Amino acid sequence: MTAAEESAVEERPAETPTGGRALIESGTPVAGSMSQAAATVVFEPAAARVQVNPRFAGALRTVADDVAELTGRERVRAGAALAFAVEYAATVHRNGRAVRTDRFFTPRPGSRPLVEELAESVVAAARRSTDERRVRHLGYLLAEVAVSPDIDAELVGRGLRLAEELSWRQLALLAAVGRRERVPLPMSPLEDDPRGWTAWGASEDVADLQRSGLLDPPPAQPRPGGAALPRLRPADLRLTRRGVLVHRLLVLEVLRDEAVAAALADLGLPRS
Repeated sequence: MTAAEESAVEERPAETPTGGRALIESGTPVAGSMSQAAATVVFEPAAARVQVNPRFAGALRTVADDVAELTGRERVRAGAALAFAVEYAATVHRNGRAVRTDRFFTPRPGSRPLVEELAESVVAAARRSTDERRVRHLGYLLAEVAVSPDIDAELVGRGLRLAEELSWRQLALLAAVGRRERVPLPMSPLEDDPRGWTAWGASEDVADLQRSGLLDPPPAQPRPGGAALPRLRPADLRLTRRGVLVHRLLVLEVLRDEAVAAALADLGLPRS
């Protein structure tokens, strides 16, 4: 190679990522600079500082390429969801949790692997999530299921449908109940009809979680003769089996403490 040719190589601008890699990197407005690192893990694992299971990375690569033509904010959310999936997959990989060894990653007759179907469902849910705080935990769901052989595809679909119906504050309230053993919940009873709109809305969120079968006890039923009903205390709440499913799939155990504190504060209870 001549000196002129060497100079031309040195001055050649870096190639702009395209396709699925560019899609994951486009998640930066939601997932931050981690999006670029996640794209490297998926598309250039030899150059990455962290690792995920190659079969999981391959599934993310396929789905990212499939939706690479998305535009606008849906593209941002799709890329961020896949980046968050990489983030949590790297954590569980580092912690020694192996990916499942059933047919989750294996193509089926006339169909693709379940992991790719699930990844597409997660990306679709992320695209619909105008509250972009939810996108992180949708990505975590994908990585959690990949290491959870006791959760089948139908169960994942049920959990994802339940999660899509919940607001961010409701997810934070589920997280609060899920960590009640280490962070005690308020003992003060909820008001029956709070005057402030925020407290009223937060109380309705709790009631909706009870009516949906995600929290126990269920809403109190009217008593004969109009006798007064016992007032619910947050400390009395427990996750139901359905609530445990959503809590586990979305990895609400790691939902940020400040979000949990804000949801509890919205109930308008006296500070302990």
